[in-house]
Amino acid sequence: QVQLVESGGGLVQAGGSLRLSCDASGRTTFGNFAMGWFRRAPGKEREFVAAISMSGGRTYYADSVKGRFTISRDNAKNAVYLQMNSLKPEDTAVYYCAADEWSDGSGWYGDYDMDYWGKGTLVTVSY
Repeated sequence: QVQLVESGGGLVQAGGSLRLSCDASGRTTFGNFAMGWFRRAPGKEREFVAAISMSGGRTYYADSVKGRFTISRDNAKNAVYLQMNSLKPEDTAVYYCAADEWSDGSGWYGDYDMDYWGKGTLVTVSY
């Protein structure tokens, strides 16, 4: 079992930045999991945001965040991060951290069958 806990959400003005963190715990090896961030905006389906491979050597992004968001991980700290810059009101959503064992993070989409999910952290971007 893996427990994922997100933090770092909040209210920010358009053009601002936030850094989300996801801390993993459990009787398993964090480095065996590709990690990702997903989001669900009010009234919309969950969508893929970013993914990072087990070693951190490969990253993948949704077109809507490419160039603005950066995913990273620290396997020594069992943590994954999402640096979000140039935030837009349309980035407002609950952001979820997720883990998939023995995956490289490619090909993920909103309904992808991830192994573990966090409970989410709310990001609100005001005009």
